[in-house]
Amino acid sequence: MNASIYCTAKTEPQAESIIDALKRASFSNNDISALLPDKRGTKDFAHEHNTKAPEGATTGGVAGLGVGAAVGWLAGIGALAIPGVGPFIAAGPIMAALGGAAVGSATGGVIGGLVGMGIPEFEAKRYDSKIRSGNILISVHTEDSKQRDVAREIFKQHDAEDISSGSEASAKSA
Repeated sequence: MNASIYCTAKTEPQAESIIDALKRASFSNNDISALLPDKRGTKDFAHEHNTKAPEGATTGGVAGLGVGAAVGWLAGIGALAIPGVGPFIAAGPIMAALGGAAVGSATGGVIGGLVGMGIPEFEAKRYDSKIRSGNILISVHTEDSKQRDVAREIFKQHDAEDISSGSEASAKSA
């Protein structure tokens, strides 16, 4: 069963530390996702008010994102401008979820992307609120339950918050 484990970090240095520890624990850059507010401001994105939600996620390149080396190591890093939500930097499997049809779901935006990745809606709303207030969402995606335990332990060692796991079948809090 493919499942994920999630947490939030309060600062970019804390997120970098967590991602670096995951990397040292042999997780690949394709197994780890990060989602953080893009603090560069919205001036870098052209918003079109009549944009349709399914087509609403606009991705950009990594150049000039100003993220640290550990986040920069992740696969598929780019900028997202989600109409009605704001600018984010995303990397890993979450990038595809937010850039795809999940953005156009009934719950929309970040919540729709997270629900599409197997997080229950009530937890997705909590993560959305945390991200909007400046926290960083980090997740590890793996079929191996031992790897999920390793990731959970790394999250705990680095004082991550809101640690939970999810899959398409079910989700439970840690």
